[in-house]
Amino acid sequence: MPLSHTVPSPTRLDPFLSQKLRFWSLVSMVLLVYVHAYNLHPRYLQPFTPVDEPLTAGTWLQYFLANGVLRFRIPILFAISGYLFARREGDAPHGQRVRRRLRTLGLPYLLWSLLWLAALWALEQFAVPRQAIVDAEISPFWPRQLLSQYSVGELVQRWLVMPAAFQLWFLRSLLIYNLAYPWLRVAVLRRPAIYFSITGLLWFLMIDLPFLEGGGLLFFGLGMWLALRQKDVLTPPGWFRLGLFAAVWLGSVALKTWLAFQVGPPFSLPLALSMLALHKVGEASGMLVAWFGLNGLVRWCMARAWFQWLTGFAFMIYVLHVPLVNYTTELALRYGRAVPHIHLLTYLVLPLLIIGLSVGLGALLRRVLPSTYAVLTGGRGLATS
Repeated sequence: MPLSHTVPSPTRLDPFLSQKLRFWSLVSMVLLVYVHAYNLHPRYLQPFTPVDEPLTAGTWLQYFLANGVLRFRIPILFAISGYLFARREGDAPHGQRVRRRLRTLGLPYLLWSLLWLAALWALEQFAVPRQAIVDAEISPFWPRQLLSQYSVGELVQRWLVMPAAFQLWFLRSLLIYNLAYPWLRVAVLRRPAIYFSITGLLWFLMIDLPFLEGGGLLFFGLGMWLALRQKDVLTPPGWFRLGLFAAVWLGSVALKTWLAFQVGPPFSLPLALSMLALHKVGEASGMLVAWFGLNGLVRWCMARAWFQWLTGFAFMIYVLHVPLVNYTTELALRYGRAVPHIHLLTYLVLPLLIIGLSVGLGALLRRVLPSTYAVLTGGRGLATS
């Protein structure tokens, strides 16, 4: 498909913009671990999920963070991905770039999905009580059926379509957006009002198409538009007021958190829509505050050699933390019942251990088997070695 607008060959990224992109790529992965480490009931988080736990400082803080303040991390990752892919358009023809993405996105997706299937099968066979797996007592994310009872077709589906490490959906979606880039590009440049109206509605109402998430289409397209129109993404727009947007962000999240503890059966549709609206307001405002309001933190962190070194392992944190954080959370809660405030302690401390383990394994693998590390990560993180 011919492209509707010619973009000059990409120039070198502004040094501070490059730092911001690396900073948020790592920090978003760290925040992802804390979102997935949520351990209250019900465990599966949606924007309108209530809390079936007594209201305490610890339970309030967990919900406020995991289902509120930290939820901007996926939109900002999609926006960064769309921005970089569009900005590098002049590097090579689309077909060549797609082949590169098959290596950097498709292959890691297939390998990590297969590795986690093998790990779950091994746990099922040698470590975890079989009935506990069937009853999903270890984790709500564990397959309800034993993997050894799956048919070949079901195992293939579990590998290719519904990976046990469910966070891998992000790689799959990015690959699809990259494949569809020429069509997305035409829509974003020729009909931006229509494109962003439709994808914005899909995002707000949480309507996903097959393998095409509404939020992903919206924010990946936003990143594309910013790059293709060569917008200044470092200077805050004139309408942005840091104090106002920070108040909206934290206020909407605090109100939604309060509602989550006040609701009881029956759970009404108006209440669910109210929580959904507050969630989306918090998500969008949090993304703006994080990007435009935390430059001082970015500069401080990126001036530290140890932090720059850590940015090389963002991908390892991403692929290793689930289902590891879910299973270790269940074990901590099961065997630490006598420990005061065990739910809050587990939520605050366990993600740090998982992150440290992921970084340590990544550093060891990169040092001992650099070629294997390059394949498993799609070549990410080699520059910080």
